[in-house]
Amino acid sequence: MSELENAPHPRVSVVIPSYNNEQFIEAAVESVLRQTFRDFELIVSDHSSTDRTWELLQRFAADPRVRLGTVAPGGGAPANWTAVTERAGGEFVKLVCGDDLLYPTALAEQVAAFDAHPEAVLVACQRDVIDADGAPVVRSRGLQGLSGVVPGDQAIRRTVSAGTNVFGEPMCILVRREVLLATGGWDDRVPYLLDQATFVRVLRRGPMVAVRRCLAAFRISAEQWSVDLVRQQGRHAREFHASVQRDHPGLLHRWDRPLGDIRATAMALGRRGVYLWLRWRRKDAGPAAPADTIAAGAKAADDRPAFDRLVE
Repeated sequence: MSELENAPHPRVSVVIPSYNNEQFIEAAVESVLRQTFRDFELIVSDHSSTDRTWELLQRFAADPRVRLGTVAPGGGAPANWTAVTERAGGEFVKLVCGDDLLYPTALAEQVAAFDAHPEAVLVACQRDVIDADGAPVVRSRGLQGLSGVVPGDQAIRRTVSAGTNVFGEPMCILVRREVLLATGGWDDRVPYLLDQATFVRVLRRGPMVAVRRCLAAFRISAEQWSVDLVRQQGRHAREFHASVQRDHPGLLHRWDRPLGDIRATAMALGRRGVYLWLRWRRKDAGPAAPADTIAAGAKAADDRPAFDRLVE
């Protein structure tokens, strides 16, 4: 990664691992800079994009809150997520992929939750799911009924038995940086569940706070799905559930893992239906944007989670 200027550490570090996000990167950065909470830094790490992402980022270089850097090709999402997170100096860290959005009060509300519950290790919120044009597909999704302070082990059992990431994608999460690093950083043992696996490790150290308010937007596109990915998601979910049971003996209840395996497969099929509908809708509306820009994060080699949690 290129050298970034040293700066006093603010309370929150927002980190963006960008990769071929030219269509959305400016909106993502602007959504961070519009936060009502002001004590934050924004660190963007571009993974050697082949489109105009790095060029577009230069318009933000003069902002004292922003630091820009690059990462050499290779290593997929874990390499860039790790590199940009290691540059963070804040008490809390939020990772936002290069095509997602934060709503203006996201940081303020999540920091307030930490202040009210200093024992918590992460704070999660709900999010809207939007399409490539920014139109809502699903509103206020996430958390699977969780609310307020939730013991870490309870939250882990819920995400396994539900067969989905109940915590939400990274932009939904504000995590204590020292706990994230102490538990090994981003867990890439199950690449397609990089975020979910990481949050499980963090939650072994303490409770979460579930804020039942929509504070972010997760972008999807019709090009992000295939029949092959349905099969891969089911397999990776089962591997993840098995790893939780293996790494944390006695944590899961008897039926948590079997139920989670069944539900993960069913929800993968349900998500595929949503993507087919999106593809039909975009076809009906006119030509879609190039897949290499609106779906740059859909594969394991790119810089966002490969699977999107639409059915919960």
